[in-house]
Amino acid sequence: MDYEKILSSAAQQIKPSGIRKFFDLLGDMKDVIALTVGQPDFVTPWHIRVSAIESLEKGKTYYTSNSGTLELRREIAAYTARRFGMTYDPNDEIIVTVGGSEAIDIAMRAIVNPGDEVIIPQPSFVCYGPIATLAGGTPVFLETKEKDCFKLTPDALRAAVTPKTKLLVLPFPNNPTGAIMTREDLEGIADVLRGTDIMVLSDEIYCELTYGRDHVSLASLDGMRERTVVVDGFSKTYAMTGWRMGYTLAPREITRHMLKIHQYAIMCAPTASQFAAVEALRNGDEDVAMMRAEYNRRRRYLVGGLRGMGIDCFQPEGAFYVYPNISRFGLSSEEFCQKLLYEGGVAIVPGTAFGDCGEGFARISYAYSVEHIAKALDRIEKFIATL
Repeated sequence: MDYEKILSSAAQQIKPSGIRKFFDLLGDMKDVIALTVGQPDFVTPWHIRVSAIESLEKGKTYYTSNSGTLELRREIAAYTARRFGMTYDPNDEIIVTVGGSEAIDIAMRAIVNPGDEVIIPQPSFVCYGPIATLAGGTPVFLETKEKDCFKLTPDALRAAVTPKTKLLVLPFPNNPTGAIMTREDLEGIADVLRGTDIMVLSDEIYCELTYGRDHVSLASLDGMRERTVVVDGFSKTYAMTGWRMGYTLAPREITRHMLKIHQYAIMCAPTASQFAAVEALRNGDEDVAMMRAEYNRRRRYLVGGLRGMGIDCFQPEGAFYVYPNISRFGLSSEEFCQKLLYEGGVAIVPGTAFGDCGEGFARISYAYSVEHIAKALDRIEKFIATL
């Protein structure tokens, strides 16, 4: 059979994740220190696990409402109001999803028509372009610059907007750069958007992992709530990656259509995970503060170690990644990372996994212990001495 004729053209256009492509090189290699995965090394706090265990012991293994339990949606609404000053109705403006990834998917499918342009700042996480393509849209990649601290600038956005622009993805705090957008930065973006029909998908999955300043959501700015779908979740904040818990916050008219897609594709998020999420929101503030403080310690240690050996490194203000500039070594990002893996025994991710503009950079995760990072830094220093 000619599968090229059978398979959808959109599916065939999509390339495998550059992160996974490189991660697969690890294979059965021995004695490799990996700083590749964006997954907290903390175990989900015990009190959160207990709430899920108790729900199973009590036989709460049924479907929930498509939107998620009303109890959880109320807790999400209360958390959002308490932390970010934004009000959403738990009855019809919140959907509990299977991780942030599903939230991004249903948002794009509800908003994007064939031929619509989706502006995606890069470097950024790998899913936005492929999901836009599957929704029939045209990804428009917009490079953010190191000289601008990898922020989206109003001038760059204004230059990228065309009559076909339907959606802007706002991926901050950013994976892989660790860049954030301050209130002042976001006001500049809002000024460009006001008076247009451009929607925004604001991916705020790292909103609790900022250092030195509090996170600000675009949706909290004047006139932006009506055009913004906020995506958030529990994976990074509460070390709950495997629980697959995310959610959307959006005006009810948008939520109504996202919910239809969610109904037919998913039905509802895992029930036990929803009980765990309720407990996380009610009693997890101390856990979040502890993990954020530890990530901050690792951030300072890793940046200091890289700069100490002469590697230029942007100071991240959010998430748990650093994005060093490795261009001075005269190798492509992929060549540098492969040589570091095979010759130095350290695995990091080429910057090009997050867009072509990542050439000359690499991503290093500090979702690992300081001891783990220290061993990696020692090996990196010995490796670059050979170049």
